[in-house]
Amino acid sequence: MTDQLLREFAPQVLGAVVRRYGDFAAAEDAVQEALVAAAVQWPDAGVPDDPRAWLIQVAARRMTDQIRSEIARRRRQDAVAAEAIDRVELDLDAGEDDSLLLLYMCCHPSLTGPSAIALTLRAVGGLTTLEIANAFLVPEATMAQRISRAKQSIKKSGIGFRLPSEAERAERLASVLHVLYLIFNEGYAASVGAELARVDLSSEAIRLARMVHVQLPGDSEVAGLLALMLLTDARRLARTGPDGELIPLDEQDRTRWDRHAIAEGTKLIEAAIAKGAVGPYQLQAAIAAVHDAAAIADDTDWTEIMGLYALLAKMTDNPMVELNHAIAVAMVHGPARGLELLAALDERLPGHYRLDAVRGHLHERAGDPDKALQHYRTAAARTTSIPERDYLLARAARIGSR
Repeated sequence: MTDQLLREFAPQVLGAVVRRYGDFAAAEDAVQEALVAAAVQWPDAGVPDDPRAWLIQVAARRMTDQIRSEIARRRRQDAVAAEAIDRVELDLDAGEDDSLLLLYMCCHPSLTGPSAIALTLRAVGGLTTLEIANAFLVPEATMAQRISRAKQSIKKSGIGFRLPSEAERAERLASVLHVLYLIFNEGYAASVGAELARVDLSSEAIRLARMVHVQLPGDSEVAGLLALMLLTDARRLARTGPDGELIPLDEQDRTRWDRHAIAEGTKLIEAAIAKGAVGPYQLQAAIAAVHDAAAIADDTDWTEIMGLYALLAKMTDNPMVELNHAIAVAMVHGPARGLELLAALDERLPGHYRLDAVRGHLHERAGDPDKALQHYRTAAARTTSIPERDYLLARAARIGSR
């Protein structure tokens, strides 16, 4: 229970401290110390009545100590010291959710888009460096350097962390939506570890997406992203078996899908698309809606899905989109055609387990068990998700026993 509370409040506390002090690196260290103190004290002393306020005050005390130390080191005048120390009194009743403000603040003008997104995933989503690296399809060491450089860039820019204006929020919206998209994806299908999903992450992404939608009800891409999350998350309970094993989409018990979430998501995406200009989140939501509309797997309109992925591929130039497009093509025109399309992805997704997993699936459908077995085993060796590894090994074992 304590771990869940700490994960829930960490971005809000960091947002409050950064918002007041403007020093991201120091605030991050102070919040980490507050979280450690809570993890040690709360199990014995009990959770405070207001955990968020408790964490903010502990982090604020750490910041105060740092300020005093810095002031003493530089021998600043007493007046400067008093001004800095006065900032310890934090506003605990901010009108906006600090985790949402932190999203916008991390999309700092001194950073490139990818660096801002990586930093935000670390600060707001609580993702590890490896999880962020998986989302960007780069090595862990590369992502660690990127995050470190992002912090240094902010420090050198002289532009502190501050509340962005409405105009600045509009400029940063695309990065904010991309961060929420990546946080949700990591929550719905965890890339690392023993659990298939991290509900805390996917739920937080949906909560924040709802808040952005309330702020910008007329933005079709905001509505599309929220719809995508709802339509995808609606299948969550059916994705795992009694022992936490992965159940693929075509084998899921669709009576376990959340029909209320499907209805809400479908209504959102239909209204968004009706407005005209269609963006990538809307297209992905439309694909999810087609899947959710099928009462059984055989009823899935793969022709429509294939067309939507073709549009999305032209719009995004994303190799994962092209991978999914190849799957849809295989479902419409046969596995041989899908395998042909996968050949173009070897250079764009070198060594990625999903490429081997899809090849294994298509070779199995094409009646080539030897190649299917090879690719399933290769994919299992490359994935960092234990449930996905076990699923791939089970597919390989089933072929090997024939």
